Amino acid sequence: MARLKFGAFLAPHHPIGEHPMLQFRRDLDLVEQLDSLGYDEFWCGEHHSSGWEMIASPEMFLAAAGERTKRIKLGTGVVSLPYHHPFNVAQRMVQLDHMTGGRAIFGSGPGALASDAHTLGIDPMTQRDRQDEAIGVIRRLFNGERVTARSDWFTMNDAALQLLPLQEEMPFVVASQISPSGMTLAGKYGIGIISLGSMTTQGLMSLQQQWQFAEDAAKKHGTKVNRADWRVLLTWHVAETREQARREAGAGLMRWHNEYNVGTLQRPGLTAFASPDDAVDKTAFVEGAASVIGTPDDLVKMIKNVMQVSGGVGAVIGFVHDWANPENTRRSWDLVARYVVPEINGYIDGLRRSQKFVIENRAIFERAGQAVMAKIMENEKAAEALKVTGPGRVAIPAVNAPDLQKEAAKR
Repeated sequence: MARLKFGAFLAPHHPIGEHPMLQFRRDLDLVEQLDSLGYDEFWCGEHHSSGWEMIASPEMFLAAAGERTKRIKLGTGVVSLPYHHPFNVAQRMVQLDHMTGGRAIFGSGPGALASDAHTLGIDPMTQRDRQDEAIGVIRRLFNGERVTARSDWFTMNDAALQLLPLQEEMPFVVASQISPSGMTLAGKYGIGIISLGSMTTQGLMSLQQQWQFAEDAAKKHGTKVNRADWRVLLTWHVAETREQARREAGAGLMRWHNEYNVGTLQRPGLTAFASPDDAVDKTAFVEGAASVIGTPDDLVKMIKNVMQVSGGVGAVIGFVHDWANPENTRRSWDLVARYVVPEINGYIDGLRRSQKFVIENRAIFERAGQAVMAKIMENEKAAEALKVTGPGRVAIPAVNAPDLQKEAAKR
């Protein structure tokens, strides 16, 4: 079975009130921690409104993160392509790839917040078509082509990149919610997917159908999609016990839901939680929940369920939030790296087999010990010197205090 990759997705969703400079620094500290813990990928997004989501340039943030990390892949999650001239996006991604030593992942989307599109005067009905158009152009530029193109929203005249990506092939990934558009776009170009809608029960249960959209589109356009390039976004906060996880995350979860999802975005169909316990119960302890607030074992069970429901994915990406305080949040990511990742990927299976073998074959090892003692007994001088007191046990010759004093006086 192929190893499952693990990563983190920072939108970000930071409650309003804390100094933004310190939030940026703490986010960079988190990337550094994730790199040291062996996580595979880190993603951050682009937003221009709402107050809670305050990274305007994922490329700029990831360039800073690249200076503080060594191996973790750094993905734009996502660049909203309709907001930018495609040539400028291509140039920034190439520069990011070089600045991070070939660790950039190009994630794109049509733009998630209606308020962002309104700010930029973009008709929401055009956003998905523009993303499609931009991906096609950027792929040509990455291939070293000189492109002339005229659209209703950009123009290129003999455009060619001065630098190509450092990677032989920079990964392309598109964001997908519950609608088929993201998956069909991935199928059209034969590129990767990050499923953001899987954080809801409805999105989680639709994953298998979502993958079918991608495969159908790939067949139509003569390309291929690979489950290894499919990332699924999940939410969690883990601690040593469920009770501890509830105490740490309940109030922050309630605030995030009530102030952001209900109060700011006013998402249809959502109602405010009445208490922290109500928030936890309705988020993590309902049938088919796509979130875990509990122990590492609880998260292991959910990930195994996701693999079964989806038919298999290549990476699990955890949603970064401020439900708990910074210390407990970092502790949660640490616990996932220490206990969930090795359990899912079988890193400790060999250790368990070795332990089981020793336990079940104790008689063999007792006989080996007896053989050693038999050899000792064959040598009378060795047996006398060691003063054998029983099988497998030896007594060290006694030395009294006066003897030690006499020896010390001679020196």
